[in-house]
Parts: sequence; C-alpha cells; structure tokens
Amino acid sequence: MTEFIRKSAANAKNDILSGLTVALALVPEAVAFAFVAGVDPLVGLYAAFMIGLITAIFGGRPGMISGATGALAVVMVSLVAEGNAMGAIGEELGLYYLFATVILMGIIQMLAGVFKLGKFVRLIPHPVMMGFVNGLAIVIFLSQLGMFMTSENGQEVWMHGAQLWTMVGLVALTMGIMFGLPKLTKKVPEALVAILVVSAIVIFGNLNVATVGSFIADGGGEGLKGGLPQFQFDIFNKVPFNFETLKFIFPYALILAAIGLIESLMTLNLIDELTDTRGNSNKECMAQGGANIVTGLFGGMGGCAMIGQSIINIKGGGRGRLSGIVAALALLGFILFASGLIEQVPIAALVGVMFMVVVGTFAWSSFRIMNKIPRTDVFVLILVSGLTVIFDLAIAVISGVIISAMVFTWENAKRIRARKRMKDDGTKVYEIWGPLFFGSITAFNEKFDIKNDPEKVEIDFVESRISDHSAIESIFNLVNKYEAEGKQVKLKHLSEDCKVLLYKSSPKFRDVIVEDIDDPRYHLAENPEAFTKGLSEYNL
Repeated sequence: MTEFIRKSAANAKNDILSGLTVALALVPEAVAFAFVAGVDPLVGLYAAFMIGLITAIFGGRPGMISGATGALAVVMVSLVAEGNAMGAIGEELGLYYLFATVILMGIIQMLAGVFKLGKFVRLIPHPVMMGFVNGLAIVIFLSQLGMFMTSENGQEVWMHGAQLWTMVGLVALTMGIMFGLPKLTKKVPEALVAILVVSAIVIFGNLNVATVGSFIADGGGEGLKGGLPQFQFDIFNKVPFNFETLKFIFPYALILAAIGLIESLMTLNLIDELTDTRGNSNKECMAQGGANIVTGLFGGMGGCAMIGQSIINIKGGGRGRLSGIVAALALLGFILFASGLIEQVPIAALVGVMFMVVVGTFAWSSFRIMNKIPRTDVFVLILVSGLTVIFDLAIAVISGVIISAMVFTWENAKRIRARKRMKDDGTKVYEIWGPLFFGSITAFNEKFDIKNDPEKVEIDFVESRISDHSAIESIFNLVNKYEAEGKQVKLKHLSEDCKVLLYKSSPKFRDVIVEDIDDPRYHLAENPEAFTKGLSEYNL
C-alpha cells in the first residue's frame, strides 16, 4: 500500500508539472486557431479550457490533451464568414452560428459514442496511422513557420537580419535544452524548464522579440485577460431554430464531428502505443461530444484531441487525468489572473517546443521500412501524409482506409481456387479454396464447366466461406444453371453460419445442401475446441 501511495504521489508531481507545460503551449495554439477561424482569441482559449477539462475528467484516454485545433479551425472559416453575411455589419452573427454548429457537432459525436462507432478505429491500417502522424508532423511544422513572419509597412514579411538570428538562436536554445536535459535528469519536464530559461533570458536581457502578447496584438486581439465563460443566451435569440438553419449548419457540423473524432481516436491510438496501455474509444467519443456541447453553449469554438500537446504531456511524464485537469485549470488561471506574465513568454520558446514535438511525432522509421513493405502500403503512407497536409485529416484517413480496403479486397479476390477430381461413381468434385465474396465471384464462376460436366456434381466448401449476398446469389445462379442442364448438384462441407445464410435466402438450398457429413476435416473446422484437443493429444 505504501509503495502504491509513493508511486501515485510521484506521478502526481509529473502530472502537475507536465500539465503546466502543456498550458503554456496551449496559449499561442488556441489564439492562432481562433484567428484562423475568424473569431476573438478568447473564444479559442475558452474552448481549450472547457474541452480540455471535460475530456480530461470523462474521456477514454488519461493523459491525452484536447482543445481548439487547426484541423477544425480551417473548416470554421467559411462557416463564420457565411454566417456574418446573413446578419448586419458588426452583428457577428457568424459567431453564433458557429456556437450552434459546435453544439450540433457535439450531439453527433455523442451519438457515435452511444452507437459504439469508436471501435471502427481498429479498422485503420498501420500505413494510414504512419501517414497520419507524418502528415500531422508536417502540418505542425508548417504552422510554426508563420511565427518567423513580421509586419513591415503593414505587410507580413519574413524576418531578416538580427531579428531572424535572435529568433533562430532562441528556438535552437529551447530545442537544445529539451534534447540535453533528459540526459542529465528526468525529474523535471524539459519543455517547462526550456520555456522558463528562454523567457528569463528574454525578460532580463530586455531582448526585442515577439512574445505571446505581441502575437495577440498583431492579430487584432486585445490580450489574454478575460473572465469566466458565460452562457451564450444570444444563441437562442439570434439563431433561428428552423429547417433553413439546420440545412446551413448540419453539413459543417457533420464534417467537424468526423474530423474531430478521427483526430481524437487516432491520437488515442498513438498515445496507447507510446504508453503501452489501452484507452476506451467509445468513452472518448462521448466525452468529446459532451465537451463540444458545453463549449458551444458557453462561447467556445469547439475542438478535439491535440496530438502535439498530448505528446508534450506524455514526454513530460503526464500519464493520469490530473495532467489534463491541471493544464485546463492553469489555462483558465492565465486568463483570469496571470495574463500579464504569460504575454511576456517569447514565441521562440514555444516554437522550439513545437519543433521538438514535430521531431518526436514524425515516424522516422517509415524511411527505413520503405523497401521492406508492400508497394501499396508505401503508396498509402505517402498519400495519407500528402492529403493531410493539402486538405485535412478526415479526407486523408478516409482515402487511406478506402484504398487499403480495395487492395485487400483485390488480393483476397485472387485467392479463390478450385481443385477438381472425379469420384469412382463418376461424380465430379470441385473443392473450393479461399473466401467467396463480391470480389471473388467472377473468378469462382469461371472455375465451372457446366455444359461438359457429368450428371452428378459436388461443390466442396470445407476450405471456403460464404461471406455476403453476392456470394449467395452466385451459388444460387450456379445451382439453377446445373439444374437447367438436367444435372444434379450438391453442396458439401458448408459451415453452420454459411448454411443459415443460404437457407434464409431460398428454400431451394435445403434440397442441394448435404447435412450428413462423414469427414474429420469438416468436424475439426466446425469445432475448434475439438481441433485443439486433438493437437494436445498428439503433443502438438
């Protein structure tokens, strides 16, 4: 018991320190994504606080961090713009349409949890997962390049001269601390130490560099200072609850829900691999949905899991729910009490942290295995990475899964085989090998020579399975063709589940399926326990 308490206390320390680091990294991300979506920075910060807190408490993956994300923000741009166009100038009607959309998005995500759709994340192949992390690492890297821009004469230009070298030096120092500190000690999170050291150098050295405060000001914001989130009664006053509104917001809500769930569940899988534990995908769907409903009602822009901040948390030792709770509460504390201090944190320190996240996120092993895996998997990996960067995560993952499924279907379709032999009584036997489904029925039908076959034909399915309606229809048509030629056909060695499918489809099959089977292969295939027992008896 003492050992358990000691370990819990040690983990609590790691969770708290890691949570503080994550909170610092959340600030510029939430602000930047709010600017992308075309809303006030506090809308992004409130979303990060509320979603982060609710998913930390109720989510299916302790240690995973959620908040406002760029993948969702880019979809929200046109939503907010179209919503603003529906109202008067300065009314900001788009913001309230955004809140309504986020609420509907949350409802869709909760329904996904209720119907246990989260388990389908298991169907995502490994090449798609590798493409996802590589693409997301590239997206994170590209998003940080914007921090190397500065304003001159009202235009955004790349930094140059001393300003650029100062920025590069501070970023390199941050990355160096994060790389070297774990080699000396792992008792403190390297990201937090790096941010504090670089911030101290900038503040006490009076260096003229971009900070969180100047970043918000350049974007047109008024600072981090704010109060507690307020219930948005104006949603019900300004957004008409009718079919026209539903027709407008539903497509956006569906896309946002899909992107949010895919990113959250794939991040959950990635954190599972990093920690060698297993999260609950359906519970995460429910938590994400509930969090988005709450954040929509209280003035947040919605969000989902954040792979960058989640990896910062895991690398910093955060494993429990406490890390996410601390990150969310610390973020709220920054908004309420410490906005002045946080605004002094140099952007270079946060960029350095995110660059190290990129290094840790990218699956460098994908280069090593390129010539060791099937070319189709290489194609899927590269395709998903590219589509993640060019379009968004949902399009990339869905495309990767579809292509992987098509390749799998094609490969299995080619595996259908028919071994032919003649019995002593003149009956021709077709022994079918391989799965019988929509992809293999053409090859299956080509195996038979109906016109030249003898009067009696047996089709043996001991090494095959009937998988779908296409297979049932193919067998039904085959039986009819043999009978039209005046020949007798029998189906043997069908498994119980296959027989149920055929009997339900047509009573004709009761006359052609042979029930009484005297073949040890069939009984072993039907009864795996007997098969295992047989092996044990022979010491196999």
